[in-house]
Amino acid sequence: MKLINVFKVFAITILLVACGTSKQQKQTDFKSWALTPPMGWNSWDCFGPSVVEDEVKVNADYMAKYLKDYGWEYVVVDIRWYVDNQTSGHYNKYDQTDFVIDEYGRYMPSIKRFPSSVNGAGFKPLADYIHSLGLKFGIHIMRGVPKEAVFNKLPIKGTDIKADQIYSTEYECTWLQDNYTVEKDKPGAQEYYNSIFDMYASWGLDFVKVDDLSRPYHTDEIEMIRKAIDQTGRPIVLSMSPGATPIDEHDHATANANMWRTIDDFWDNWAQLNYSFEKCAEWAPYISPGAWPDADMLPMGKFIRGERATNRYTKFTKDEQYTLMTLWTMFKSPLMFGGNLPDNDEFTNMLLTNEEVLEVHSKSINNKQWFNENDLIGWTANDPDSNDKFVAVFNSAGDGFVSTKSLLYRSGTVSHLTDGFGEDIDVELPEGSTDLYLIVNDGGDGYSWDHANWINPTIHLDNGDKVKLTDLSWEEAFAGWGTIGINKSVSGGQLNVKGTVYDNGIGTHSQSIIHYKLPENSKRFTAFGGLDIVGTNDKAGSTVEFMISTEDPKIMNEDPTAIPVNLEALGFNGECTIRDLWNHKDLGTYSGLDFAPTINYHGAGLYRISKAK
Repeated sequence: MKLINVFKVFAITILLVACGTSKQQKQTDFKSWALTPPMGWNSWDCFGPSVVEDEVKVNADYMAKYLKDYGWEYVVVDIRWYVDNQTSGHYNKYDQTDFVIDEYGRYMPSIKRFPSSVNGAGFKPLADYIHSLGLKFGIHIMRGVPKEAVFNKLPIKGTDIKADQIYSTEYECTWLQDNYTVEKDKPGAQEYYNSIFDMYASWGLDFVKVDDLSRPYHTDEIEMIRKAIDQTGRPIVLSMSPGATPIDEHDHATANANMWRTIDDFWDNWAQLNYSFEKCAEWAPYISPGAWPDADMLPMGKFIRGERATNRYTKFTKDEQYTLMTLWTMFKSPLMFGGNLPDNDEFTNMLLTNEEVLEVHSKSINNKQWFNENDLIGWTANDPDSNDKFVAVFNSAGDGFVSTKSLLYRSGTVSHLTDGFGEDIDVELPEGSTDLYLIVNDGGDGYSWDHANWINPTIHLDNGDKVKLTDLSWEEAFAGWGTIGINKSVSGGQLNVKGTVYDNGIGTHSQSIIHYKLPENSKRFTAFGGLDIVGTNDKAGSTVEFMISTEDPKIMNEDPTAIPVNLEALGFNGECTIRDLWNHKDLGTYSGLDFAPTINYHGAGLYRISKAK
């Protein structure tokens, strides 16, 4: 067991008493704390787990000066602010990490990285600074109780119970091993969560992002966290991560949180943005004031030392950034900017300060996908103050590698954050299918370590027989690196996913397509799509997406495309006027199918449609 200096912040108890820990009048209507989708800045994309106080302050200063008047207000310090020796975009291993923790088993800010937290002040001085700018302060925490508190049997504040009496090793986070699960029914469990949120409230916290909470979905700890926030009496917006939150938990999420993730970590990769259309459409029916499905952060601007981005600007093209901002606006996702704000250029700030677009984000209702055909997508929403409609159109044109219009299956991002490092696949094949395409795309971090395995790929025939895909010969195959392997990995070793070795499967590397002819009467395809251990053992990790198609996915149209907008279908039977919200331009009078804006490849348009006077 690694020893810690539990008195590193010895003065914490005295200081908290001095600062006062009396609760405000109890507030339980937490949805009123975020009646519009929260907007702000989060340190994760830009600085990973190693942000320091001065970096937070300069981003807060920039927000206050240039963005606050447009509704941007939250400044959020992301993961591992309680680690002294965290200096890069990747996590230190647990046994190489210097944690800072108080005598009650509660993480405290690293004084080395946040000097104002000296003498047990915690984040109160930083929160006070951010509040002085007219902004709000937030932090990231991990679900559970610190292992350091458990190993050292630290007491839970206000009780005779110790941390080693409230924990379980079940459901331990698969990608960051700092904490153990808190067992709801154990004496002291709720009191532990109460103790940390009482401390956060004394600091002046306005926002908390709780990780390893919603995928897998930890019902008990979600409810403990909800109670802990409410008993402080302070309005603290609750954000749950990571995604994808299970869609069938929408009622519970709405009843307990202000925002919850719809996908895994989102980066500046068109494949992930393209995939977000599907998830946003799926979650749109559950949008409600104060309870927001969260499409994740905006990976825009410049990144300094992020997990997947060091000293570079976003990979998204300008057209793709229009698509990102337009989809997040129409979906009413919370907007959390990920780049270093002082490095913003004029174009980036234009996207963040368009008042007409931000009005759609904050005020529109009945937001939903209207159509999705042949890589052309439309969304609609209503203006609650008039009979106007908002319409967004997108030229998605595939995911940048393959066309996605005919896919039978998409895994979404598979990474070291994915439980089991993979996804079970079970796909019904359309009757009469003759071809099968196995596709692995890069998930957003380049593809130097994207070793992927199709484990036990099997064709199921309608008579009940099964055919191993590895017994067939492919028609064509290519990979982004190396030679595709049958019953071995792309690097020539055993097929190994998270320490489990498999005898049957295909080893490949993004970006890859493997094309097979199907046996007659093929009915289903099953497999496990997993990350090979060669990639996951590297600190950079692997990030891929698995896809299945029975049609050639390489056929794409990258030209600008006119997208007809059926005005009568929107309820405009006569003439109407149309305004381009991104360009602040009145386009004229239209009716029927007259309006068909030409949208660039991977681009978007956003319009207000009004009945002509």
